[in-house]
Amino acid sequence: MSKTNNFDVQSTFCVLCGRTDDCPEKYGEKRTYVEYNLTVHYYCLLMSSGIWQRGEEDEGVDGFLITDIRKEVNRAAKLKCNICKKKGASIGCVAPKCKRSYHFPCGLQRECIFQFMEDFRSYCWEHRPVQTFTDKESREASQCTICLDLVEHLPLYTVLKSPCCKNAWFHRECLQYQALSAGIFFFRCTVCNNKDSFQKEMLRMGIHIPERDASWELEENAYQDLLHCYQHCDVKRCLCKKGRDYNEPDSKWEIKRCQYCGSRGTHLACSSLRSWEQNWECMECRSIFAKSGKYSKRKKRALATSEKTNGTTCLLEEPPPKSPRQSSGSPCNFLLQSPKIMCQNLSPCSHLEFPASNRVTMSLSPVMSNRNWSLRHRHLRKQRWEACNILKELKLLMHHLQNSSLFEGSSGKNLSLDFQAVKENLYFEAGKMIAVCLVHGGPSPGFFSKTLFDCLVYGPENVKPVLEDVADVDVAQTIKTIKYANNLSSLQSTLQDCCEFLAAAGCLKPVTALCDKNMLVNDLLIYHVIKRITLPLESFRQGLKTLGVLEKMQMHPDVFSSILCHKPERLSAETVCDLFTIHSSSDVNKVEGADFWMGYLQDVESGESVVTLEDILLFVTGSCYIPSIGFDPEPTIKFLHITYPIGNRLLNCLELPITKTYQQFKNKMELTIRNTLRAEKE
Repeated sequence: MSKTNNFDVQSTFCVLCGRTDDCPEKYGEKRTYVEYNLTVHYYCLLMSSGIWQRGEEDEGVDGFLITDIRKEVNRAAKLKCNICKKKGASIGCVAPKCKRSYHFPCGLQRECIFQFMEDFRSYCWEHRPVQTFTDKESREASQCTICLDLVEHLPLYTVLKSPCCKNAWFHRECLQYQALSAGIFFFRCTVCNNKDSFQKEMLRMGIHIPERDASWELEENAYQDLLHCYQHCDVKRCLCKKGRDYNEPDSKWEIKRCQYCGSRGTHLACSSLRSWEQNWECMECRSIFAKSGKYSKRKKRALATSEKTNGTTCLLEEPPPKSPRQSSGSPCNFLLQSPKIMCQNLSPCSHLEFPASNRVTMSLSPVMSNRNWSLRHRHLRKQRWEACNILKELKLLMHHLQNSSLFEGSSGKNLSLDFQAVKENLYFEAGKMIAVCLVHGGPSPGFFSKTLFDCLVYGPENVKPVLEDVADVDVAQTIKTIKYANNLSSLQSTLQDCCEFLAAAGCLKPVTALCDKNMLVNDLLIYHVIKRITLPLESFRQGLKTLGVLEKMQMHPDVFSSILCHKPERLSAETVCDLFTIHSSSDVNKVEGADFWMGYLQDVESGESVVTLEDILLFVTGSCYIPSIGFDPEPTIKFLHITYPIGNRLLNCLELPITKTYQQFKNKMELTIRNTLRAEKE
């Protein structure tokens, strides 16, 4: 046999373990070096006890010199593997007084631990590190957060638990594949996204985390679609005869993209833009972002220009001020800002600083409708409308969460099991959004079931679900049939018909007496309502820890139960009346004004008005509901010698006109509120 043929045969064997297997996930990359007549598994080389990297990275095999590899092969040839009993055992247990040696593949088969860190230690099956289990921890199976199959809560080599999340369990094989794919920069806990303590524990327990970028980052042209430039005119009335997709550079039909999101566009002519250099924002961005100091100077310059041109400057040529784009940590970050903070940041001065004749009002009286307001006044009014829109978006966010696939049930909602949402960490995001909304005065959920609330506050192990918590109609009917079986034979017949259903829930047990059905029903309810959603529940709890909300819920469960578990009551005349504090000057009859006000609220409540109580609250505060933490500042009422009512949303102050009769008071209230809200909608 020639030298070449001899190499072809020998090169298929690793010089350290003697195997031909080519499995990078288990043994590392199998490398062959023709010039040295050498084949070796990377992990076999890395974990060998008698060799070190004495060369540079480009020398030998990743710094392992060829002469050192030959010496290690000769050393290992004298050692017998304690597992397969063959020569060539290059890896030894580092435990004191332990003399066991083995090949790397044999060590994996015998469940040894190889630590891919520091000095690359190896431990045999008797001295390997183990994870600690407390007596309080449940010994029942849960889902692996990677493959979503069941994993037993047992101190086994094949099972690993998260050091940062109490209810996160993994298959070792799943974790290893995840680590190889994610790399050191993206490998983290799949429940809470912890990176440091999670990686440290996994390295200790023998998970290899390669020091490279994630596999999806290394894929060629993986992000090619992101290089596509948006080319479409999205304005309501496109003027281009060649269509919205037509784009002619260096002309009035060139498409300009939104300077903030880049996902909307306009022809220059369609938005009265004189040149490409002018900034343009889409309507979505305009409704989201509020004023910031960065843009205040630009606005002042625009105002100065408009004064010089006698107010003929087109508003589209100088866009309204907006704050910088929010971070992309959450898909709904713009909804998580406090509506009250947004209102307070709109302008450093309130309308009280202006003369009475120049006040910016929310009224659209016949007198005010034809007044030539300045651009500054229009701008302040627009900002207040934007704050109102943000409040509405917050309410829509909570409504969207309630009806999303993350929750199930009719009125009182429980968490559902959505595998895709678990993978995308959406349960954590939902908990985080709810926490931020509560703290910053946004709408309260008001749709949690008592069982879900108790699981969050007292822990799932201390909660007993009821039949009403089961959202699946078929499952609920099956459990109900078992629960109301009136004799042993009918019970056993029912159990025989649904044995697959019981086996899937881990409740397939022998029933010898009719009373056994109570324990069986309880086990089924616990499985379908609690155990089945262990991962979503833990992730949701982590999200609710944002800003310390979950901790406060656990300290004051009765208070938060009314916020999270019950829908807000409809507004009543008495509720709205108690919400406002009445202030009046010495020359105003406070008693008569209060009577008109209370009488008007009663008419609205009884349906004898064209507006609703929610409309009144929206007119004054920008919100059509009372936040769980109340309003800041507290709503007030002032009776003044003015023509029409004024709603100051910055101060939550309602300024009411003094009238001689109640009918005059009612007419002015309805005319102003109706016209104002109608204009906002338009």
